[in-house]
Amino acid sequence: MRISKHNSVAVVVDVQERLFPHIHEHQQLEKNLITLISGLKILDIPLIVTQQYTKGLGKTIPSVAKALGKYDPLEKLTFSCCADPDFMDTLSDLGKNQIILMGIETHVCVLQTAIDLLQRGYQPVIIEDCVSSRKLNDKQVAIERMRHHGMIISTYESILLELCLVAGTEQFKAISTLIK
Repeated sequence: MRISKHNSVAVVVDVQERLFPHIHEHQQLEKNLITLISGLKILDIPLIVTQQYTKGLGKTIPSVAKALGKYDPLEKLTFSCCADPDFMDTLSDLGKNQIILMGIETHVCVLQTAIDLLQRGYQPVIIEDCVSSRKLNDKQVAIERMRHHGMIISTYESILLELCLVAGTEQFKAISTLIK
């Protein structure tokens, strides 16, 4: 199944200050997230940002917040974003079916969100190099579980070029510069 920029929204799941330094390969993840977010903004893909219990886990990390620009994070206490009414209202208002997921932790909030999205008729797209967990094995098992459930697994470069669709446009040139 093709992913279409006209039918896509992206969700940045809980990329927060107090947990992020403990995430496996967090420095590479940070770079990948910034690249993906920057590319999605070039393509005018709507972005939803969640924060899990901000009082305890802190705000979205500064570099990702900077890449996002102006944003209003949705505070949640539930692991699955879908269990939060504000998230579901925001998603519903956008009227898009393909949900690009990035963030942490893969085996908790990302996994539970993806499963709930699928059960609600959405098509979750997991960006494998833009999700992680504290332990690599937890991430790997969660990715395998999502793949088993028929979710699309992609990478930031692949999804950006798929959403771009054609070379030679100004958007493609800007994306190409990002991914070099």
